[in-house]
Amino acid sequence: MSKPKDTHTFDLFGDAVETQDAQPSIAPAPVSAHPALSDTTELLTLCERWVARGWLRDLDRALVRFLATEAPDAPALLLLAAALASHQLGRGHVCLDLNATLNAPDFALSLPPEGDDLTDPPPLPSDVLATLTLSEWQAALHHPLLTSEGPGNTPLVVVTAHSASETRLYLRRYWQYEQTLHQQIVSRLEDENTPHTQAMNDNATTATDNRCRRPIYWAIGDDSHPGLLPQALNVLFKPSDNLDWQKTACALAARSRFGIITGGPGTGKTTTVVRLLALLQTLQLAHSPSQPLRIRLAAPTGKAAARLNESIAGQVSSLPLAQLEKLLTNCVMSEDETRRSATKTRSLHPVNEQFEERFNTVSSSAIAIPTEVTTLHRLLGARPDTRHFRHSAANPLALDVLVIDEASMVDIEMMAAVLSALPANAQCVLLGDKDQLASVEAGSVLGDLCRRAEAAHYTPETAQWLESATGQPLPSEYLDAEGQPLDQAITMLRVSHRFNKHSGIGQLAQAINQPRHAQSDREKQQAVNAVLRHGYPDLHHLTLSEDTALDKLVIHGSADKFLNGGEGRTNHKNEPIAPPTGYRHYLKVLNAQRPRGESFEDNPAAYNAWAAEVLSAYSHFQLLCVLRKGPWGVEGLNLHIAKTLRSEKLLFGSDYTLEKGWYEGRPVLVTQNDYGLKLMNGDIGITLAVPDPRTPGKSLLRVAFPTSDPEKTIRWVLPSRLHAVETVFAMTVHKSQGSEFLHTALLLPPTINPILTRELVYTGITRARDWLTLVEAKRGVLNEAVTREVMRVSGIG
Repeated sequence: MSKPKDTHTFDLFGDAVETQDAQPSIAPAPVSAHPALSDTTELLTLCERWVARGWLRDLDRALVRFLATEAPDAPALLLLAAALASHQLGRGHVCLDLNATLNAPDFALSLPPEGDDLTDPPPLPSDVLATLTLSEWQAALHHPLLTSEGPGNTPLVVVTAHSASETRLYLRRYWQYEQTLHQQIVSRLEDENTPHTQAMNDNATTATDNRCRRPIYWAIGDDSHPGLLPQALNVLFKPSDNLDWQKTACALAARSRFGIITGGPGTGKTTTVVRLLALLQTLQLAHSPSQPLRIRLAAPTGKAAARLNESIAGQVSSLPLAQLEKLLTNCVMSEDETRRSATKTRSLHPVNEQFEERFNTVSSSAIAIPTEVTTLHRLLGARPDTRHFRHSAANPLALDVLVIDEASMVDIEMMAAVLSALPANAQCVLLGDKDQLASVEAGSVLGDLCRRAEAAHYTPETAQWLESATGQPLPSEYLDAEGQPLDQAITMLRVSHRFNKHSGIGQLAQAINQPRHAQSDREKQQAVNAVLRHGYPDLHHLTLSEDTALDKLVIHGSADKFLNGGEGRTNHKNEPIAPPTGYRHYLKVLNAQRPRGESFEDNPAAYNAWAAEVLSAYSHFQLLCVLRKGPWGVEGLNLHIAKTLRSEKLLFGSDYTLEKGWYEGRPVLVTQNDYGLKLMNGDIGITLAVPDPRTPGKSLLRVAFPTSDPEKTIRWVLPSRLHAVETVFAMTVHKSQGSEFLHTALLLPPTINPILTRELVYTGITRARDWLTLVEAKRGVLNEAVTREVMRVSGIG
């Protein structure tokens, strides 16, 4: 019986290709081992060819040369593993998994790199490793100068986990990062499994020890006298017949020195964390009225920090702080009554004096919630030209609670540095979407830690504690008697307040985000296509069958492709939603609202207002893409879009100016932190022409960036001072993390690329707030992408 003709295999260098019926053939001759597996000279030659082709990095080849010089007797198989382990770091993996590499050798290198025409290719990894067995490779990894199985000073570390088939090779530094993370998290979780027994008035404890030692278990109380924790939670959250996951998240995070709150877009992560901070501050002031918590908020990039700063400022203003402060006062008065009963045989005068002091302190204390957000680099104190920070285990941060937003973007090196710099009693809360793209650098820390979050795995003891604290019983499907300690510190928010069942963006995100083990690839593709065909009002699927379709989209937004031309929609607050637009919108605002007859120096407020309007209009549309190079990458698309806008007389300039120069209307993205200019990686500015005070009738260009300072809403920068910026008509999905746009267009290239995965597509579409246009340069690419997952190799999970 022949194979069915619909069987498909994946062509690494192009599209899916159909396999043909099996044909009778002569048995192939035995394959001989590639000489690079046993000869170091042959291996170095092979690495040279891989580097020349862009499949391997110069850095990886340099490591092989260094190790071969240090240990001339090192087996070629060990050197090959070292090259691949180093290369894996550049692709986001913390280590090399030998078994996974043998199962899919060609995914060990960057194949195919952008722009590779594939003529006269060197041997593929699959050719080189065709005869190699796992046991042979494992045996070659042991060398006294180069490898060890744990602590030591060898450059490489070999780890054999659970079974002999799970062997990982690390560069030592990254093995140490993993160990640091494990030790820090485990130590913080272990202490939380024992109820706090110290009374609030224990005079033997020093003020320093008291800090961050909140009596969470004591604060629950009992049925007859509910404690402060459930009362405060009831103040912060309205009663609900349904399980309130935000309330659950606050309770769980409050009792642990390490906690994670994860959830998709619109699930209320920022709302939850603001209420968590109010809860923690309330509990702390009840415990130590004169010592409010020192709370810091941080994010991995300046853009993410600015966005969190805006979100938190709005949320803090809506907190019921007066009710919490009243609750605090009542708590202190109740405590005094309890102490009076316990000291009937003694003089009450000292108790009265102590109560008077505590009552006055609480009455004058405000439940302070910070709104300033910094970057992680600034928090730790980055040192120029070094990987080290001012704050470390030897010089801890001066804080009690640290919240890290957009934690999915934090790589393993940075996360290890942050946790090492935390004081022993400090509390760390990670906030982010576990399903988003992982960090650009090595590691997918949040994703690894949250692998079991979907099913929760709360123990019966945790469930009982939560019911006492929140009044909410947990459904049985979230319980697991064998739940791990880390499970008890993670909450997944499961209700989206931005995307409901009528939102095509939300439904598409849900269909794409289903893990592969939950359904077959075909079922997933059918679910995704069913959403695209449904006719949701906020979703348009475009296949580029004509050259002008993309141009129409980026100019006008193609509002006519949406239901009713995008008219008549309202958001969850019943506010009208503006129809989808393209880049014409912000350029029209730029010209229509330009201040007339006023100089920049005489009326800066008018120019600031103008710039703010232009920046706001620009955020109405953003084209996202997958690649950096080539006609379908940001480099080719930015120039093409600029020329298209010029043809519409919306931009002006020569080809050279549009490609490499400055012109009015040019949007730019900051690609490196510039502390001197107070600009962070990810900040977006618009180039505007303002009157030149030296030459009447002439103008000069300045770039306007938004700020979070209410006194100075716009930062104006001369183009000559901006060095690490790029045009941003098109932005990669990676760069868009931490941002959202009213109308997002996600462009998928015509061929499959290794970075085109489910996580990337999910991240791209969830940057859309109100409108999404999903563009396929060639039909079928989306179907391939949604069935391919990022599987970053590490030992964290």
